[in-house]
This record gives sequence, structure tokens and C-alpha cells, in this order.
Amino acid sequence: MRPIEILLVLANLLAFFSLVIPLPRVVRWMRYIVPLAVLMFIAQMLIEGARWAMIPVYVLTGLFFLIWLWKNFASTKPFAERKWTHRVVVYLVVILGVIGLAVSIAPPIILPVFQFPTPSGPYAVGTVTYHWTDTNRPELFSTDPNARRELMVQIWYPTQKVSSSTPAPYLQTAEAVATAEARLHSWPSFLIKQLAYVQTHSSESAPIAANKPSYPVLIYLEGFTGYRQMTTFQVEELVSHGYIVVGLDQPGAAATVVFPDGHQIAIGEGAVPPVPQMELLINQSFAPATTTPTLNGQAMPNGIIPYFAQDVSFVLDQLVFLNTTDPQGILTGKLDLVHTGIFGISLGGAVGAEACVKDPRIKACLIEDVAMPADVVQTGLQQPTMFITRPAATIELERQTAGGWPEAAIIQTLATMRAVYTSLQRDGYYVQVPGAYHIDFTDLNLLSPFLPTIGISGPIGAERAHDIVNAYSVAFFDKELMGATTTLLDVSLSQYPEVIFETRKH
Repeated sequence: MRPIEILLVLANLLAFFSLVIPLPRVVRWMRYIVPLAVLMFIAQMLIEGARWAMIPVYVLTGLFFLIWLWKNFASTKPFAERKWTHRVVVYLVVILGVIGLAVSIAPPIILPVFQFPTPSGPYAVGTVTYHWTDTNRPELFSTDPNARRELMVQIWYPTQKVSSSTPAPYLQTAEAVATAEARLHSWPSFLIKQLAYVQTHSSESAPIAANKPSYPVLIYLEGFTGYRQMTTFQVEELVSHGYIVVGLDQPGAAATVVFPDGHQIAIGEGAVPPVPQMELLINQSFAPATTTPTLNGQAMPNGIIPYFAQDVSFVLDQLVFLNTTDPQGILTGKLDLVHTGIFGISLGGAVGAEACVKDPRIKACLIEDVAMPADVVQTGLQQPTMFITRPAATIELERQTAGGWPEAAIIQTLATMRAVYTSLQRDGYYVQVPGAYHIDFTDLNLLSPFLPTIGISGPIGAERAHDIVNAYSVAFFDKELMGATTTLLDVSLSQYPEVIFETRKH
């Protein structure tokens, strides 16, 4: 819960007692706690903004205020002379209070406006967003032959820690993203719209830290039907340790991409096929079928993943120009493009692996919980690579409690990751996290602390899963891009005894 929300709930609790219990002279000030709760309600609406989970709290505040008005102003006689009225009021307040307090407190606890843990590194985090168009490539998710490939690109970078910085919102286009996610996953939209109130540890357009001439660059790729901020817990942790992270919103991969002029490219709308047809295009890259799928009349014999991987090469080209002259005046000369890595969750991990095959500028590859494209399995990866995934038993448990993951998908995911890992010609790391579900590699397991209880996220818990992902992500890129020594990648530490860790040295 947010600060004023907590104060409002506490004010309602005090209002309940003030209406039920005769107040001693020393605490007669509490007779004004009910109108104070009303003022707090107004402040919460204006400062933090209303949200659906607080509706019972708002209703209870209004009911207590009406009862307070009745108690104090319904008659010209002293209230003590109206004993029967007093009894009615007390009974009414007790019934409404007990039920109302229970109902009003539950939703904000079950579905809180979550907070990200403070990143552990020495840097604070800044962020800027760009709209880039690849004039050399057509937009396949459009029926307009003149449409060019557009991307929204958000960059997070190290800044100096200052106490006065204003936190940036989690989602810059929260309404559009929440609507698209609810439509695609058949979720009640109110469950996801609370993301509009989540804040990050990033500051928009803050000056970049000046204690290093430049910082290694990491490309981040979202999962299918995701959004570019979907692993902010991981992005901010990496940035706090001295990395510049470049997150891509890719039309056709993201649930929706909102561009500065207001137009959107959303899965299942316009020229973007719905999820089942998109999955056929994705699976064609993993296990090519004899019947070639098409996208808006164009044959896709290798599926859609190579097209998404071309976005990475385009962004790397753009970063060269940005490093020369940043139109926002922040990142010029600060991008160490000699030390560039990539990481991604689910589809983003598969696209990242494909990009590593096609673009040697990428020097380190982190892949999270996804099958490998057929050409990656066949060709192998030349970069140092880390895989973060789960044992088969955990994925099977997820299937039982949360659905998804047919047996063939489990076999394909684990077999292809293992095949690429065993064929690596550079250092390799295979990290298995028992008890973590697919959602635990994203921010969405923070939506409710009760997700493990109902089997939507894994029994490991959100905090532990994120700690493990962050620790291994930072250790991997520190070693492979910064040349740092880290014992986490050499031995199994008791700090994470549940992790099943393997390594291959070359």
C-alpha cells in the first residue's frame, strides 16, 4: 500500500473506535478523526490517485462520515438524551465497522501497489526513451507497403545518487499496456491497471554518472506479449552496478507498442495476427514445419525470430550514432560499445540467441527460460553464454498449478538449451532455480504476495527468485564484459544452496 493509503486505513480504524467507544476527556480530540479521514481521502485521491482496490476504503470513509454527521447534528438535543439513538448508532457502527474494515483492508493487501527493492550497486538509475525508425526495413506487421520498422527504445543508465530525485513511473503508457495485457490474457483489466501507480528507482533524464568515461552496454529483449519494462527488477540492479541497459519494445512481440504520435501496434489488432497465429510463426523458428506459415501474405520459412533479431542489429547501429551525438544531450560518448551484451526472458531470450549468431558485436549472451531456435542449435554460439532456467520437475509443477507448458514444450525448452550449452566454444554457465515459475523471472510475480499460495508463481517466492536472477546476471556480465573476478561463477555458494549450477570453461 502507498503511504497515504495506509494513513487512510488507520484513520478509518480510529474513526471506528471514536464512534463506538465513549471518549475520555483526554482524547476528546478524536471526535474530529472522522472528518480528518475525509480530508485524508481527498488528499489520497489528489496526490496518489484513486484505484479500484481502495473502493471499499473510500465507501467506509463516507459511511463513517454520514454516521458522524447523524450523531452530532441530527438533533438539537444533547446526544446523551437520545439513548436509543446512541444504541442504534453503536450497533450500526459495530456492524459496518467490523465488516467494512475487513473488506476494505483486504484488497490493498492482496493486490498492493508494489515497490521494487532498492538496487544494491553504487549507482542510482536514470532513464530516457527514444523512437527509432529503420528506414531500410519494411514493417511486416502492417498492410502498408511503405511502412518502415519502428521501435520504442528505453535506455537506463548509471547516475550519481541524490536524495532529491523524482522516481519515474514503471509504465509510461500504462493504460494501453494494461488494456492489451488484459485482452490477450483474459485478465480482469483492473488487476493490471494498478501498474499505473507503481514507481521505479529511476529518474527521467538525470545526468549520467561522470566517474567513468563510458559504461558497457546491455540490450534487453521482452517476452512474447510482454513490455519493455517487464524485468525492471533486473534492469535497475544491472544499471546500479555500472551498465547501460537498452530495452526494446518490438511490434509483434510486445502486447502493444505505443508511439509518440499515439498510434499503436498491438498483437491481435490490425495487421498483427492474434496469439495462436503468432505462436505458429514463433514455433516455425524452433521446429520448422513442412507447411510454411505466412505473415500478411509473406512466406516465413524460418519463422519470425530472425526478423525480431534484425531489430537488435539496427539498435546497435543507432547506438553508434547516439554515442556520437545524443539529441537529449545525456549519453554522448558514454556508451562502451566494445563491451556489449544481451539478455532476454522467454521469446526475448530466443531472439537474443539468434542475434548473437548473426551479429558478432554482441560479446556476452544471457538467456532466460526459453527454447533455442533451430539454427542456433545447429550453429551454436560463439559468445560466453549463461542460461537461467528451472529443472523439469518445477516446470511440471507449474503446469499443474498455473497451466501451460505441454510436455513437448518442456522437452523442447530444456533439450535445446542444453544442446547449445554443451556445444559452446566459450565459457558457459547453466543455472537452474528449483521452485521458480516462468513468471518469477519477471516483475509480474510482484502483483500479489499471494501468487505462490494460489499456484500462479513458484514456491520459491518473488524476493528469492529475483535475488538469484540478479546475483547471477551481475556476476556473469561483470566477468565477461568487465573482466571482474567473481566466486559465484566458480563454486556453489551457501548463499544460494537451492541453485543447481554448472559451468564449462574454455
